[in-house]
Amino acid sequence: MGKQKKVIIITDGDEYARKTIDYLANQLGGTSLSELTNNPSKVPPEKVLQAVHEAKQEPVYVLIDDAGVQGVGFGEKILSSLAEDPKIEIIGAIAVAAHTKNMEWCRFTFAIDNEGNQIPYGVDKKGIPIPEVGRINGDTIYLLDQLDLPLVIAIGDIGKMDGKDDIKKGSPVTRKALEIIFERGGLT
Repeated sequence: MGKQKKVIIITDGDEYARKTIDYLANQLGGTSLSELTNNPSKVPPEKVLQAVHEAKQEPVYVLIDDAGVQGVGFGEKILSSLAEDPKIEIIGAIAVAAHTKNMEWCRFTFAIDNEGNQIPYGVDKKGIPIPEVGRINGDTIYLLDQLDLPLVIAIGDIGKMDGKDDIKKGSPVTRKALEIIFERGGLT
């Protein structure tokens, strides 16, 4: 088997997330597939797989989002297809918090709060710690629990967090999460 494409999963696909990941891919390197996502994701998994295989630079950032819809949506289908492809290695995931009404959750390696601190507690959409240790409520994230990923980092809403992850500030929380995945995934 040839070299596997290194992929980072981001469980958010709204406009802020797309712009932030495009910006950070330009800063850190890699290929953002933000044009293939939305809120919710609607692109067939086959198209995402093809784009990953054709990406010129690694890592490849894949944004998935089911907009709070319960059950298996396109986001989960995309994630499942990526995980099953032997030519793809998911080196980490950023699990983005959502409102607790969603009731989907996953375990994570650690979280990064809106001040940039690594913590064992979950965070809410604003990146504020919640009293839940080791798990986060979110959208399109329950499937992360079923995969054997080397690193899952929980953060608040990408590009937002009451302005603390604003792209004008360099999106420091999202950037830190990506830099840690880069380091542990052998990309630095």
